[in-house]
Amino acid sequence: MKHRVTFVQLFAFATALVCASSSVAVAQIGQTAPAPGTAASEKPGILSKVGIDQHLDRQVPLDLAFRDETGRDVRLGEYFGKRPVILTLVYYECPMLCTENLNGLVAALGVMKFEPGKEFDVVVVSFSPREGPGLASQKKAAYMERYGRPHTAGGWHFLTGTQASIDRLTEAVGFRYDFDQQIQQYAHGPAIELLTPQGRISKYFYGIEYSARDIRLGLIEASAERIGTPIDAFLLLCYHYDPATGKYGAAVLRLVRLGGIATVLGFFSFLAISLRRERQNDRGHGAADGITMPSGGSLFPPDGGAHSAPARERSGAWGPRERPSRGSGRSPV
Repeated sequence: MKHRVTFVQLFAFATALVCASSSVAVAQIGQTAPAPGTAASEKPGILSKVGIDQHLDRQVPLDLAFRDETGRDVRLGEYFGKRPVILTLVYYECPMLCTENLNGLVAALGVMKFEPGKEFDVVVVSFSPREGPGLASQKKAAYMERYGRPHTAGGWHFLTGTQASIDRLTEAVGFRYDFDQQIQQYAHGPAIELLTPQGRISKYFYGIEYSARDIRLGLIEASAERIGTPIDAFLLLCYHYDPATGKYGAAVLRLVRLGGIATVLGFFSFLAISLRRERQNDRGHGAADGITMPSGGSLFPPDGGAHSAPARERSGAWGPRERPSRGSGRSPV
């Protein structure tokens, strides 16, 4: 009973600890950052026209007309229907930011086992109507060499188009940009978008350096988990996409719940093993004393058995030193 009370107390303490941790996690998740001040949120000049507005689950128009890197007229929908798509909006003559954006994408894809043309496609669209297939072809050749997997060329698509097609695509994605007349360059933000095979926006990732883990998990979600491994499915339980940051972070509440389940299972296992060992020890002490406990729970067979105490006394089977004394349950030694 002493051991059992201890186990119950430990189990109750562990349960209370898990519940308290869950409450703290929920409270932390529910907290929101203070709203930025008006002065800090204001953008000067042309930058006020630049940004990326998330349109999650928005359908992009698949009927848009573009030209690919070979000069062939294509519809955007040609690259959808089978696999998720990584979409990035750049302009090919960009002196810095667009190049860094594509470099970061290629670097992340370079450490992934997923490949363009197999698990997903990459669609790069120029938002400058002055650019044509010649520049698109040069960019594709440069990045295919940088990627180092020439057999995936069929999964990379570099497009150019008219202002009308560009406007419809950028509006659907929420990509806001403007042309700076003073420096004759476009002002824009760096990002990539993950789209489902049906052409709906699933994820936004920001910056010029991208996490291969985030892209992999995003592609798995965008494909409705039709690609990936069981380990990826488990990681999706532990990581949660945060639209505010455009990154995957640890799902605190899910981790706490998994830890609580593991703790409860561990205590139950410990309790079961300890009770089993205690019973085995009790049986071992009985055998060491020369006493074998029959299955019926009695030291002697029922009255009338061939080896019962009354039968042996009636038959005179007791030896001179074996006859038990009155009131004793065992033979004298």
